Amino acid sequence: MSAVTGNISSRTVLVRIRAALPSLRPSEQSIGNTVLAEPALAATLSIGELAEKCRTSTTSVVRFYKKIGYQGYSDFRLDLARETTREQAVANVSAEMYEDIAKTDSLQDVVSKIAFNETMSIADTAQVLDVARLADAVAALSGAKRIDIFGVGASAWVGQDLQQKFHRIGMTAHSWSDAHSAWTSAALLDAGSVAVAISHSGSTLDTIEALRIAGEAGARTVAITNHSDSPLAHLAEIVLTTAARESPFRSGALGSRMAQMMVTDCLFVGVAQQSYDASIAALRKTYSAVQGRKVAPGVRP
Repeated sequence: MSAVTGNISSRTVLVRIRAALPSLRPSEQSIGNTVLAEPALAATLSIGELAEKCRTSTTSVVRFYKKIGYQGYSDFRLDLARETTREQAVANVSAEMYEDIAKTDSLQDVVSKIAFNETMSIADTAQVLDVARLADAVAALSGAKRIDIFGVGASAWVGQDLQQKFHRIGMTAHSWSDAHSAWTSAALLDAGSVAVAISHSGSTLDTIEALRIAGEAGARTVAITNHSDSPLAHLAEIVLTTAARESPFRSGALGSRMAQMMVTDCLFVGVAQQSYDASIAALRKTYSAVQGRKVAPGVRP
């Protein structure tokens, strides 16, 4: 049997490969990338054929499938076949949708591949998101007198969106993308504060340092990352894991943002529910404040 049995195993095999990639050896990363690029084909290969395709050894293949939670290659291959078949049936797509965007792809192919991967990133994240940890994060944020959110690059946009959502229901929240500003703000946090750090890789030095400083200052710490074994995750008190799909064209700047925003939306709604009536009233007030700035229907600007 698989290390994790039943539907949970088959439905998370591709997710676990993506999450494990940064911590694998180069030869094992090659295997993981090959499987992710062509999962339907990989499911048909013997252990020797997969090793040959990846130009590595069968020993490396054994190390690879054990690191993602399998005791035997047959169990890994069976779950891979099940998950590939399930995804293709649910999303009604061909095996080509798993491939990266090619030079010869039409714009329709580009649209289809991006839509498929972003849809599955959200579905995968919903599958692996730990609801108990989400509840812990909601409880911590609901009781915080101040929230600081840290992220750079694409994660900074997600952080800013979360900050604006909290601000709309009257919470004191700040979003920081500049390293020095983030660190100095983190140093002023205390036990009544919560620090939220967002990083797809979990290895962004500026974000890691901000969370470390916040934790040492006494704040409760939350990390949103695609990799639960990352340096950022090891620093955080509460870790919320995404399951974004990315490749050379669909990089973290595109794929991770969808998964991260799903998690932050869940956080926001969870927090808003804790003071439902007050949150609804605040949202209505802020909505009304900007309604008058829209061009009326039928009127040319």
